[in-house]
Amino acid sequence: MAKILIVDDEIGIRELLSEILRDEGHDVVQAEDAATARAVRNASCPDMVLLDIWMPDTDGITLLKEWAASGQLTMPVVMMSGHGTIDTAVEATRIGAIDYLEKPIALQKLLSAVKRGLQRQPSIPAPVSLTLAAFPDSVPLREMYLRLRQAAGQSRLILLQTTGPDHLAELVARSLQTPGTPWLDLGALDGTYDLARLTTFQGGQLYLSALERLSRSQQKSLSSIVDRLERYDLRLLVACSSNREELLAAGWDATLVERLFSHALMGVPALADISDNLPELACRILRHLVDTKEVPLRRFSPATLSQLRRHDWHGGYSELYAMIRNLAQNSTEEEINLPENGLPVSDAMISPISFDLPLREAREVFERMYFEHHLRLERGNITKLAQKTGLERTHLYRKLRQLGLHGGRQHEES
Repeated sequence: MAKILIVDDEIGIRELLSEILRDEGHDVVQAEDAATARAVRNASCPDMVLLDIWMPDTDGITLLKEWAASGQLTMPVVMMSGHGTIDTAVEATRIGAIDYLEKPIALQKLLSAVKRGLQRQPSIPAPVSLTLAAFPDSVPLREMYLRLRQAAGQSRLILLQTTGPDHLAELVARSLQTPGTPWLDLGALDGTYDLARLTTFQGGQLYLSALERLSRSQQKSLSSIVDRLERYDLRLLVACSSNREELLAAGWDATLVERLFSHALMGVPALADISDNLPELACRILRHLVDTKEVPLRRFSPATLSQLRRHDWHGGYSELYAMIRNLAQNSTEEEINLPENGLPVSDAMISPISFDLPLREAREVFERMYFEHHLRLERGNITKLAQKTGLERTHLYRKLRQLGLHGGRQHEES
């Protein structure tokens, strides 16, 4: 028995198709418009969708494109229409629909289409990860996506200028990755970068989460990588919280700095900038994890979404993603509920550090949590923080800057 979603604005057609498919033993869910179809698809993950093209709010082709772009076209979709054309059928197939039925739909054609659909996968694979295209209703994310696509048409190298540790640079970078192509996180590599490995990532995408933390040897390797982007058909996206002048003052090579900032994309959103959209972001991440079979079917309770929205995500997108994955994996119920006291760093029910992260990223998340916790306890007093952590103050200032935690010299002796 399969769960089939029927999307059509005509109740008579919905009821007729539902009756036929229920007689065949299927579990049928109905939706009268695109908005309802989105909600049903997100809540129940149907095995198949019968989708009408002409609907009052959003047409079926547009909804199909939306699912394909956001990685939600993980189920076979059969389009239906009483006024379709050959061009419409071809376009639907190109986007990812597996079949096209003309109304009035003959019984045998319907059953044959459903049988074929349940035996095969959709023609377009889901993207390897979540992208900005999954958030068309968020103005900051939609605008960033448009600017990103424009920048990508001009250069293989894009610098993503961030303003704090809770940035969404990885989500931005993932939005340019072509499904099925390699992805290499340069920040997960210790020491100098092995340039010989670039050949194995040909046609793929490289990402660096914190440019300002590179050692001198890594800076030289990065310069060599930039030289080889064209040769190996690579794209490189670099997140950086420092500006041009700060890097030059720190002794960076002026030529490399100019090359990096020649294609800078300013104003990369932080989680704090999209707090109103954070529940949607959390739900999208969870749906993506369910769709890719990383976690079982789960959903957030309204109270949990509220807690996630209020939490300070100093680890940015990677911390939020890891937390949601851990919550879903450890929840014994379909609905994820958390204690009323929320997610404090010191005694969170589940650690936001994912054991699937590379060592360097996991260490960074832990260090940020550790220093954030003690900064709060000492109310920004750097002298007391240095004593508690056992670090010399110069080293401590450098560490806080690296983590994007500006403890505040104004509180040094308070």
